[in-house]
Amino acid sequence: MLTSNPFAGLAASISPAVMQCYVILMVVLVVVGTFADVVHKGSARYFFENWRKSRKKKGAKQVGGGELLSIAVQTAVVDVAASGEFCNPRRRISHLLGMYGFVLYVIATAVMVFDASAGAIWAQLWWLGGLMVCLGGYWFWFFIRVDVAAEGLSPLRFMKADLFVVSLVGSVTLGLIWAAAGGGAGVLFGLYILATTVLFGSVFWSKFAHMFYKPAAAFEKRVTKANGTAENLPTQTRDEPEQQQRHSMQLLRNAPMDMGLGIKREAPRHY
Repeated sequence: MLTSNPFAGLAASISPAVMQCYVILMVVLVVVGTFADVVHKGSARYFFENWRKSRKKKGAKQVGGGELLSIAVQTAVVDVAASGEFCNPRRRISHLLGMYGFVLYVIATAVMVFDASAGAIWAQLWWLGGLMVCLGGYWFWFFIRVDVAAEGLSPLRFMKADLFVVSLVGSVTLGLIWAAAGGGAGVLFGLYILATTVLFGSVFWSKFAHMFYKPAAAFEKRVTKANGTAENLPTQTRDEPEQQQRHSMQLLRNAPMDMGLGIKREAPRHY
């Protein structure tokens, strides 16, 4: 089971060309949905305008090509590959499991659909990726979500913002169950295709598109820190008189930057 291509058995009922067209259609849906999301929210326009303003701002330091390359590498390694935006270690681990599992799962799926004779390694990667998605996704859904862990709400509560996670975990779970049951064209396969279509067809309404433009936002944030504009926010040091005077409260203008744990001193479990 773990070494056989689950899509090869569909050839008797569904033409391989149909399956391949379906995969291509899902890719098209992701591209169209992401583009529509960017246009609707104005993300690209915001990033470009912010970039232009930061470069023209008085006192901004010019960032050279070598430094830009270094920032790009840092963004790719820290913010993308290691999900450095998450300070909560459990949240980061669950995200990394889901992200890398999804990448393995999608690539292995495409290889096995377009090449029925793909080696056993691809089937194993497909199972490994799917299990990683399920582990990270269910861990997040039942134990890490803030409305469940901190607010005491039911883990079965579903909102529009949960569409991506639910459709992702649902699609992968149904796919693994379908493969474990022997594959073939049946009810399980139909449910698997339905959940997968919802996952890739709902990009405009879900958080799927975030994975494409969040790296751009992280890169821009690092550039603004490097050129000194810091997105027009106070810097993390008070060694500059100008930064000290930016506080609206006189009491805090000379206060130390690190004033203790504050609200992080105790876990938010007051439900």
